[in-house]
Amino acid sequence: MSSASIDKALWYLGRSSGVVSLVLLTLVVALGIATRSGRLLPGLPRFAVSAVHRSASLLAVVFLTLHVVTLTLDPQSQLRWLDAVVPFGSHPKPLWIGLGAASLDLMVALIVTSLLRQRIGHRVWRAIHWAAYALWPFAVLHTIGTGTDMHSAWMLGLLTVCTLTVAGLIGWRLSTRFLDPTDRTTGTQVPSRETRLLTVSKGL
Repeated sequence: MSSASIDKALWYLGRSSGVVSLVLLTLVVALGIATRSGRLLPGLPRFAVSAVHRSASLLAVVFLTLHVVTLTLDPQSQLRWLDAVVPFGSHPKPLWIGLGAASLDLMVALIVTSLLRQRIGHRVWRAIHWAAYALWPFAVLHTIGTGTDMHSAWMLGLLTVCTLTVAGLIGWRLSTRFLDPTDRTTGTQVPSRETRLLTVSKGL
């Protein structure tokens, strides 16, 4: 295989892995919100939602790594290893590449802290896990600023679907209807978090 063919293959692989990464990150955010709500997804038991969420997160890391490796090996992208992990370096597009690097760093931090959750404690893990809400828009802006397919109808459609999905779920997350008030095992009402905390405080 000629050098030109290899470069072309790296270019296409880098682009496609980036698109898949964005879809997976959207799925990770969506499943993360669904897990927090306590609601069941159609056809999935409660534990399966969390399992799919973890699997999607790990798969997103795999495709992000593939995206970075292929583009750093491709001379046309002009991406250095340092630019891929240190945000806002000396790349010709420091802002857009830096946002991608920040997304990668945040994703790695989320995975590492999830693996060390028992050691670092729930409060620290939860604080870092909120970074997932910054990770996704960073990835979207990185796609908009560097994506060579942004003028394609399919890419614009995909980006629109991902954006509307996450925006809708975040709106639901912030609404009063977010938490599931019903215990699905007994069909009875479950006290809200505020009510449970008030009950505990009165008993102290």
